[in-house]
Amino acid sequence: MKALVKYSKGEGNIEIREMPEPYPGPGEVKIEVKAAGICGTDIHIYHEEFKSNPPVILGHEFCGAIAEVGENVTDFKAGDRVTSETAARVCGKCLYCKTGNYNLCPERLGLGCGLNGAFTKYCVVRQELVHFLPDNVDFISGALCEPLSCTIHGVIDQTHISAGDIVAITGPGAIGLLSLQLSKLAGAFVIVLGLSADKHRLSLAKKLGADAVVNIEEEDPEKIIKKLSKDYGADVILECSGAPAAADLGLKLVRKRGQYTQMGLFGRPIHIDFEQIAYKELQVSGFVSQNWTTWERALNLLGEGKIQTRPLVTDILPITDWKKGFEKFEKKKGIKIVLLPVE
Repeated sequence: MKALVKYSKGEGNIEIREMPEPYPGPGEVKIEVKAAGICGTDIHIYHEEFKSNPPVILGHEFCGAIAEVGENVTDFKAGDRVTSETAARVCGKCLYCKTGNYNLCPERLGLGCGLNGAFTKYCVVRQELVHFLPDNVDFISGALCEPLSCTIHGVIDQTHISAGDIVAITGPGAIGLLSLQLSKLAGAFVIVLGLSADKHRLSLAKKLGADAVVNIEEEDPEKIIKKLSKDYGADVILECSGAPAAADLGLKLVRKRGQYTQMGLFGRPIHIDFEQIAYKELQVSGFVSQNWTTWERALNLLGEGKIQTRPLVTDILPITDWKKGFEKFEKKKGIKIVLLPVE
């Protein structure tokens, strides 16, 4: 089967290769991939900014149909429409695993970076990772279950948004636009900030319910937010861009005793005025990956139509056009780009 493989460490070193078709062992499920999204992590792996375990098939945002099940699998059968978590391997014994926070397991290997992922035709995962895709959710929309689950972990588990809060979101990419929808469900007044290059993304943010959108290259976000907040600042900052400048801006925009959650990944160490956390008495948090609870919440919200993922998909390409997809992602010429397997 054709697969997109990170074949060795270093900048680049990714190509389409013929890989053997996998088969499920005991307690495993073989999924025929129907759609898989490009994530910022895939770009970081390309640039050797995120740890991977080459040779490894990339891709971790996906859904599909079960092709085959291994021994001792009783909850799933061939033909079931499913999606999968990304904690491909965990120890099951540490504090984090035992408390349901296996996303923090020190021995965790992620799908698509530590173990073979979904930028191919078939993917094998542990049955514990598999969730049913709601009948009314198509495969393209379902490919975004993973980023939605991550966003739920950051916005709901790690941040506490109350009705009436002013929430400012820096970065109108997929995570930012999902954060917008979740914040609106919580009853917040939401402002989405972006650059001139984000014009189409800001337009979509408005369509998805943003109360205000701000191009920070044309308007002063500090002035706008202070006017909206009686000169205090935003109650909550969700930094979704992974840009150091956005992190600096977020610390300026958040009010004293407000909340700041780092949603995006920088891909490298950054310099930041950490003292603002003390001077403003901020509650600062971050998150990594997801867990079973966030997946179930994500699927419920998708199934009920309370969160939209399909509008975020701007491009659908075969995996053989992965270079075009990666380039469009990096140049912000799309929002969520989905790859399809090829024979």
